[in-house]
Amino acid sequence: MKKAALLALLVFPAPALADVGVNLYGLSHHFDRARARELKVDNGVNPGLGLRYRIAHSERLEWIFDVGAYRDSGRDTALIAGAGGLWHATSRLRLGAALALFDSDTYNRGRTAIAPLPVAGYELGRATLNVVYLPRVSEINEAGYAGLLGDLVAALSAA
Repeated sequence: MKKAALLALLVFPAPALADVGVNLYGLSHHFDRARARELKVDNGVNPGLGLRYRIAHSERLEWIFDVGAYRDSGRDTALIAGAGGLWHATSRLRLGAALALFDSDTYNRGRTAIAPLPVAGYELGRATLNVVYLPRVSEINEAGYAGLLGDLVAALSAA
């Protein structure tokens, strides 16, 4: 947990006109379920908590910074920190990518790894439903999956 706290200090810029959200990690879907079972990474319920800091870059683009911990598909605690960008495809749909740092015994033979990830989000007022895709990558993540998480946002901007 000390690693996550340190990463949060490094990743989050000083407060500005931005939003801070609480990430509620929850579910994952494994595309090759037989392979996931064989590797003992078939856990589809992945509870956890994190923080998301969002700052607008322009009317159609925002930067995101995440840090969190969750129970991963191998039933180990995973620590994650990342940064990325989300393009406002519509008034509610967000599409983008992030660069994420993972630390878990389940992935990459227990060594910390960094990976680019496609991200999509759907805005529901002060909540966002997010989906991230983690492809199958030999020795890092040998059973590709999609993860689902919610983001509840509390505004820190001046009213």
